[in-house]
Amino acid sequence: MTNEQSKKQKKQGGGAPASGVNKSKTPQIIPPDAHSISLDSVNESAVQVAAKLASAGFEAYLVGGCVRDLLLGTQPKDFDLATDARPEEIKQVFRSCRLIGRRFRLAHVRFGREIIEVATFRAGLDDDMESEADEDDRRVSAAGQVMRDNVYGSKEDDVVRRDFRVNALYYDPVNQTVIDYVNGMDDLRNGVLRTIGDPMERFREDPVRMLRAVRFSAKLGFKIDAKAQAATGELASLLHHVPPARMYDEVLKLFHGGHALETFNHLREHGLFRYLFPFTEQCLDGLVPNLPSLALRNTDRRIKEGKPVIPAFLFASMLWDPVRTDAEKLIDHGQTAARAWETATSDAIRDQAQHVAIPRRLAIVIKDIWGLQSKLEQRPPRMIARLMQHERFRAAYDFLMLRAEVEEVERKLAEWWTEIQEADAERQQRMISTLAPRSQKNRRRRRRKNPAEKNHANRMSKIPV
Repeated sequence: MTNEQSKKQKKQGGGAPASGVNKSKTPQIIPPDAHSISLDSVNESAVQVAAKLASAGFEAYLVGGCVRDLLLGTQPKDFDLATDARPEEIKQVFRSCRLIGRRFRLAHVRFGREIIEVATFRAGLDDDMESEADEDDRRVSAAGQVMRDNVYGSKEDDVVRRDFRVNALYYDPVNQTVIDYVNGMDDLRNGVLRTIGDPMERFREDPVRMLRAVRFSAKLGFKIDAKAQAATGELASLLHHVPPARMYDEVLKLFHGGHALETFNHLREHGLFRYLFPFTEQCLDGLVPNLPSLALRNTDRRIKEGKPVIPAFLFASMLWDPVRTDAEKLIDHGQTAARAWETATSDAIRDQAQHVAIPRRLAIVIKDIWGLQSKLEQRPPRMIARLMQHERFRAAYDFLMLRAEVEEVERKLAEWWTEIQEADAERQQRMISTLAPRSQKNRRRRRRKNPAEKNHANRMSKIPV
């Protein structure tokens, strides 16, 4: 195939449309005076990228969540673009461009610290390959999951590759029109999330779309279409095949978007939470309120107030009950408290990482938050000042407050730590002086390691998934 033929096919698209959608449908072109997007509300850098690509002879549109949010009157976090320019062609237009990704090849155009993500229009999944050399550009697993997709097409191809109709609206910042191929505007007005094409097929292509449906439903207050709900019930187990590293990214999107508690409830309602935190799910039965839900409520409040949130606190809250349960079992089997907690902590992080990745730096902070709990409970007088200077003290204190809310520790203990932080130096010294020093005879002697305990954790039965 010649370069000229390749370019012609890229412009026109080819083959059968993905998901049974008629990609030849004439789109609805909505002029500036018929929609609510103001160019002033669009990121200036994104407008510059679109304009420069247009001047170079390419199509370029804002697409996805940013268009959806602008139409709903909320300010998007990110402004992503789609274009008919290939990644290498984008790089030629922008000197500050960097190409990333293997599963999906993307261009990142940098403006100082700001990055505008630009994706090339994708061809339909049923479209023919341009040549044998392109076979490595698309990989689909036996279960139908798209593992790599760098086969390019036209805007008409690209629209049917998107997940939900409300996310398939294109905005042209040059002439300020909205382009709607799939009646996404109707779904926006009706508050409905519908997949583009058969949800069974779309969720097989990418099981993460089930998580995205729940996230958008919680964020937007939209109802998930009945067909998509039914497909989720049948295909939820496909989430087992999603790489843990990708699941980690999705977990942060789910719970750090300002609607964490609502998302948590939706995930449990649709039977999806167990594929993210299976050991936590087993510990939640009958517990209302529970520590994870209280932690997520506080996360939403902090985000609303513009305060920072850290992934380590999220994971510490989610995994605390499994850790505590395992530690208690180990103590009942004869291990010392210190060794039991150390084993349970390591096992929980290792086992959870098989479902959702936990970066090493994150694991260190999680262990610090958990490890400080016993010190905060015991309140050793000589260690109070050092504890309050510990870099994880504030996170550990917040965690202790949650434990007090679920009545796992006494409220008086939590109130004591609140008071000492607010007191002046003289008052702090008086509070510390009233604490009884630990009796020497009450200290538990460290016993020698029993060889039978060495592999105890490996023999312990795991919480069923």
